[in-house]
Amino acid sequence: MIKNPFLTYGYNGPEYFCDRTEETKRLTTLLVNGNHVALMSPRRLGKTGLIHHCFAQQELQNNFYLFIVDIYATKSLAELTFELGKAILSVLKSKERKAWERFIQVVGSLRTGITFDAIGLPSWNLEIGDVKSPKVSLEEIFQYLKSADKPCLVAIDEFQAIMDYPEQNVEAQLRTYIQDCNNAWFVFSGSKRHLMGEMFSSPARPFYQSASVMSLKPISQEAYSSFITNHFEQGGKLITPEAIRYIYERFEGTTWYIQKICNELYAMAEPGIPCGINEVDTAICYAVEEKDDTYQDLMARLTAKQKALLLALSHAGKDVQPTSGEFIKKYHLTSASAVQRSLSALQEKDIITNNNGQYYIYDYFLFYWLNRKRE
Repeated sequence: MIKNPFLTYGYNGPEYFCDRTEETKRLTTLLVNGNHVALMSPRRLGKTGLIHHCFAQQELQNNFYLFIVDIYATKSLAELTFELGKAILSVLKSKERKAWERFIQVVGSLRTGITFDAIGLPSWNLEIGDVKSPKVSLEEIFQYLKSADKPCLVAIDEFQAIMDYPEQNVEAQLRTYIQDCNNAWFVFSGSKRHLMGEMFSSPARPFYQSASVMSLKPISQEAYSSFITNHFEQGGKLITPEAIRYIYERFEGTTWYIQKICNELYAMAEPGIPCGINEVDTAICYAVEEKDDTYQDLMARLTAKQKALLLALSHAGKDVQPTSGEFIKKYHLTSASAVQRSLSALQEKDIITNNNGQYYIYDYFLFYWLNRKRE
């Protein structure tokens, strides 16, 4: 039993999943009709949750093998191969014997790292270093996908990570494998929209026009208001409409932050006493304070110029041109070229994001923490 209905991690069924009815229908329709999908949105807007929710639909559960692999932290083709193989075996071991036997039979280069427990079920006991020939192993994994006894759906989360792999031609290699695999369809999910857009929209790139593009937008305030109110009431607790509107506006409809603040509020709420705006401010303070050590460490790793720019961005908000003379003068920065170098460094560290030429801090808690430190 889940005591708090506002999940901040994972997926626990439709009861705890807010809206996305049209997006779920669209993604499901595209996949069952043989389309690859590039799913793009800023981080923490709910892409991964949508994939889990879509894959939980009975139509997909009954007719496909469903694999989800997160490659955000991968740095090489070997790590991609490792995570993909691990995700596939993790799903297949819960199926009937012939499903996982076929996988083990095909991935000969990885077979020695797959062991069996006391009741004969396989376990993935490889380390990253055990993937000696990533290209060979990856080809074997795709050979399995081609020959599996049911069609497969594979969601690769944070797909843009492959652009930073040191190996040459990773995009072209994957595109060739996927193009030749007529028994599997892919969801390529990514939060760095400029990189994902370049990958799937540029005629010079291997994945050009290879997938239907879906872009997630925030869940509507009306849908979230109903979701929040209902879960508070089911728990014998209350929250005011003004508080919900305040949360939604403070975080611009971004799913994870709304869930986190509602999780805090639900834990704080006393029966019969409605949570209002004051309680929301308290919940935000708790959430930001929780990250204090993390943000202190982050700031310690930045150069003086990067810190100065980050503080300037936290003060200025989104609608600014940080390389403009006006911005540089106002925040006592050095030069446009120095600002551009710091922008690139902060973007590389995934601290800021760039949306149509606007650079801003995407982590709302970091944004509020920086403003609080500046006060």
